[in-house]
Amino acid sequence: MDTVSIDFKKPCHVYFMGIGGVSMSGLAEILRKEGFSVSGSDAKESEFTEHLKTQGIRIYIGQRAENLSSPVDYVIYTAAIHPDNPEFREAKRQGIPMLSRAELLGQLMRCYGESIAVSGTHGKTTTTSMLSLILLAAKKDPTISLGGNLDAIGGNIRVGGSDTFLLEACEYTNSFLSFFPTLEVILNIEADHLDFFKDIDDIRHSFRRFVRRMPENGSLVIDNRIRDYREIVGDFKGKVVTVGTEAADYYPTDIRFDERGNAAFTPTEHGKALPRIQLCVPGEHNVYNALAALAACRLLGIPAETVREGLEAYRGTERRFEKKGEYRGAVIVDDYAHHPQEIAATLKAAKNYPHKALWCVFQPHTYTRTKALLPDFGKALEGADHVLLADIYAARETDTLGISSRDVAEAINADQPGKARYFGSFGEIEDYLDKVTEPGDLVLTMGAGDIFRVGEELLERAKTADVKK
Repeated sequence: MDTVSIDFKKPCHVYFMGIGGVSMSGLAEILRKEGFSVSGSDAKESEFTEHLKTQGIRIYIGQRAENLSSPVDYVIYTAAIHPDNPEFREAKRQGIPMLSRAELLGQLMRCYGESIAVSGTHGKTTTTSMLSLILLAAKKDPTISLGGNLDAIGGNIRVGGSDTFLLEACEYTNSFLSFFPTLEVILNIEADHLDFFKDIDDIRHSFRRFVRRMPENGSLVIDNRIRDYREIVGDFKGKVVTVGTEAADYYPTDIRFDERGNAAFTPTEHGKALPRIQLCVPGEHNVYNALAALAACRLLGIPAETVREGLEAYRGTERRFEKKGEYRGAVIVDDYAHHPQEIAATLKAAKNYPHKALWCVFQPHTYTRTKALLPDFGKALEGADHVLLADIYAARETDTLGISSRDVAEAINADQPGKARYFGSFGEIEDYLDKVTEPGDLVLTMGAGDIFRVGEELLERAKTADVKK
């Protein structure tokens, strides 16, 4: 089957199926700002669909065949769209050229002189955000596509010049194998998305293929703590730079944490100390995210002092250890962590944040991930003082595996009896927290679903109580 290509110099009408997604909404906005006529649909309204309406983009809520009754030149769809979707079927019936989200991103990348793709099982959004601020500080005028909202660019997308394109590269469904980067960053490789990949070896094979997509004059930044990282590099003939341990080209020294758990460190570049960096986000894992961003920018010729300026300007991304407010003296923080290694890193960071008791309110994400990594979830969540479990967020799946959040609670309590409790609704969790939290406690809502609503509801309760006083 011939590959469909869009001529970005000839704007036309493009329709996005699932336009309310983080990445899809960003792509829609890029094309709109490039003069394309853009429309699209989504299952429900969101902050992204509302924002797109302000950009002159027509949004249909609900996916129906009649949404494609007006002439459309191309249809873009996501991996979540199934062939039995009425719009997908109608586009096929009409013979409208169709591209996946990843294919569109890959074609866009070829329009830029330097295309930077940040990949890895976790840390992508944070590291891409750090890179964004460094590139802005260096006046590179980058075009940016993020997996979360960054205040510095007013959302998840920035349309810049034609020299630099920066984006996250997700391995799920091998979408990153549609990209054409000139510089890749690989932060880590762990077992995840096992509803698509067979196992960790299958995932590693995809990352090896990802590296091979670069030109011979391309560059790779890779963490040397990845098991057999040289196997991932393979026979790539371009520039390879490592970050991580003292055996790497870039490694941190003298890591110290301030009273808010934020790290400061001295980066070492090929054995030479660079200017010390004080991060404004907590956790040792963010030291290594920053180090990867630094290494990538040094490959781009950006001065070390400008890198430091950009990293120290980073204040976090939405849903990445984001302080939401205080509820009766307890601090409410929200984090997107949903993989055991992410959870462990976030809870380790939380330990350095001032608190009396650490309450982790966790919502597992997908049945497949929960079942495959159940022992790892149990171990990772032991880092909290108390764990409250909400029902699994199904996302793209249906419950066919016989797994539930009760199993996660049991895995935790097997080692530390009484630490974890399961609740059947967000309301029950909120009522329980209302009874047990004390001033000085830290309540951390965690997961890739909608668990953040628990913290937001508690804060709403606090506002209502203040009004009644």
